[in-house]
Amino acid sequence: MENLPAAIDRLKKLGADYADARSVETKREDVVLRNGKVEAVNRSVDSGVGIRVIADGSWGFAAVASGDEADIVAAAEEAFNIAKASATTKRKHVKLGEIEIYQDTYETPIEKDPFEVPLRDKIQLLTKAANILHKSDKIVATEASCGALHINKRFVSTEGADIRQHTIETGAGIEATAKLGEEIQKRTYPNSFRGDWQTRGWESVDEMKLVENADRVRDEAILLLTAEVCPAGKRDIIISGPQLALQVHESNGHPTELDRVLGTEISLAGGSFMQPHLVGNLKYGSDIVNIYADSISPGGLGTFGYDDEGVKSTRTDIIKNGIFVGYLSSRECQALTGHRANGAMRADGWSNMPLIRMINHSLAPGDWELDDLIADSDGALYMDMNKSWSIDDRRVNFKFGCEIAWEIQNGKLAKPFKNPAYTGITPEFWNSCDAICNEKYWHIWGIPSCGKGEPMQSAHVAHGTSPARFRKVSVGGAS
Repeated sequence: MENLPAAIDRLKKLGADYADARSVETKREDVVLRNGKVEAVNRSVDSGVGIRVIADGSWGFAAVASGDEADIVAAAEEAFNIAKASATTKRKHVKLGEIEIYQDTYETPIEKDPFEVPLRDKIQLLTKAANILHKSDKIVATEASCGALHINKRFVSTEGADIRQHTIETGAGIEATAKLGEEIQKRTYPNSFRGDWQTRGWESVDEMKLVENADRVRDEAILLLTAEVCPAGKRDIIISGPQLALQVHESNGHPTELDRVLGTEISLAGGSFMQPHLVGNLKYGSDIVNIYADSISPGGLGTFGYDDEGVKSTRTDIIKNGIFVGYLSSRECQALTGHRANGAMRADGWSNMPLIRMINHSLAPGDWELDDLIADSDGALYMDMNKSWSIDDRRVNFKFGCEIAWEIQNGKLAKPFKNPAYTGITPEFWNSCDAICNEKYWHIWGIPSCGKGEPMQSAHVAHGTSPARFRKVSVGGAS
């Protein structure tokens, strides 16, 4: 970390147009219990340096798993040579948009360091939850897990940036799988796919109340075994916060990544229908739909001080009163399109180049109380927790499967349905949104495994949502 300036000095002498060096050290711990027994306790430390260079108008990149000055300087020279070689086949000259240059430090605010919580306390918590999940012979599998990351970064550039960041992420979750004959059903909490994660300390796990929710998770998994399949048809639906988080992720987050829009990063999951000529013109959603991207919301996995090209954290409107108004951008895209870099360039560790990635991509809360919304929605379905998803390569047509749907009768959640799914066309779907719950129900849901790029990179992103209602949506289920 202390030897990064040597790489920058060397690249200046070589005549680089621009260069930055980024050191990353990641300490990780994961604890997993399956069927009430400890399956894994994994602890690891990973560190290295990644160096980006622009020479003769082309990019070069090299990385090294070393903090030794000679190794870092050698990697810098390699990145410079790659840039020079790339310039022989370039189609256009790389330019970067102007940004303010910082020398600064950022640290995640936490109350309780997860790495200082004794391992026995973590296992004891997960064991208590798992024991409750297993209080039925219909439960055939359970999982209880928790984890934490401590990431130390330093970023320096030929423009004079020198930024140090210390971020902490903490997460946990439980899952119960029930079986009756050939029927298998699952319920999870507080979110599917390994629970919920935040840039907070162990206090976030305390607030989840895993043990207190284990009875409900178990009972609902069993309830689904004999529930009817969700009937097909057009229905009003209320989507729960965690499910809506994935909806925002797939149908608004990915299609507003400007590199995907411009066609420079489409190999993994395609392009986007949200093209530049639609900015300010596309009625993406109803008037109450306001979606924004930020890296400042407390607790979000996309919350930090600066991104991986030194852009300070900020907030950007993406959808304003239903109108498409903004993108996730980078310095290079800023130079090409005028859409300012907004802290969305992020790399998976030290060994990859940054890509435009979601940060905290959130649906602003409305003004409904959840009980009032349910009472106002007789005949609607309340859909909770993701089970599966599919969306086309331009992010227009989608289908999402959920763990459970409750039919609303007489203003209450009444009849459960198994294997519910809903489908839609992105702008039609968001224009059907006519109610969003208020801040009391708004939560920023962490998604620690968003994939993009070749080679594949995994990003930690987040989505703030509260339950919302959508009118006349196509629903159905699988037997």
